[in-house]
Amino acid sequence: MTKLILASASPRRRDLLTALGIEFEVRPPHVDESPLPGESPLETQHRITLLKARTANTDHGIVIAADTTVLLDGDMLNKPVNADDARHMLRRLRGRIHEVQSCVVIKQDAHEHIDIVSSLVRMRPYTDEEIEAYIATGDPFDKAGAYAVQHAAFRPVAEIRGCPLNVIGLPLCALRRRLPDLPDTTPVCKQFSGRSCAENLSASK
Repeated sequence: MTKLILASASPRRRDLLTALGIEFEVRPPHVDESPLPGESPLETQHRITLLKARTANTDHGIVIAADTTVLLDGDMLNKPVNADDARHMLRRLRGRIHEVQSCVVIKQDAHEHIDIVSSLVRMRPYTDEEIEAYIATGDPFDKAGAYAVQHAAFRPVAEIRGCPLNVIGLPLCALRRRLPDLPDTTPVCKQFSGRSCAENLSASK
């Protein structure tokens, strides 16, 4: 397979690709992620993801760029700026259903493919004490929505409808549709979430 380049500094995306057993290079992009005037949150997400893919020095490799966001009541919940911001997000999300959307760009030379993957997530009714204990770990601060579905102690999610790896940060199923030479992603999905995309989709019907 042509050399793969991950245009992301996310350790979770790196872990998911590593679990596939493939070789890839990490080249974190340095781009301004500020929204433009009049731009909707999702327009910002799509533009930034494309920019990440385009700024990677490909050397004729295949670039993978992704951006994942949490959507609640029409608001985009990005990475919290401090403990108060994380606390506010987690309280808003508590016991409710929200959407996690990833924009994934695969770029090779002049060819660009964009996929949008969406999952619905229902949070469990965790307590304020659990929120404080989770914030104290420092885990929320580099995550959209201020949470990680896979955190072993907090375990904030009650149910996922759709691709579970999308919620973690990189829907491998979308990658494999564009890159059929990739290994089967089902074992990785089960390893990280306990079930495959197909099982989640069936369970949500």
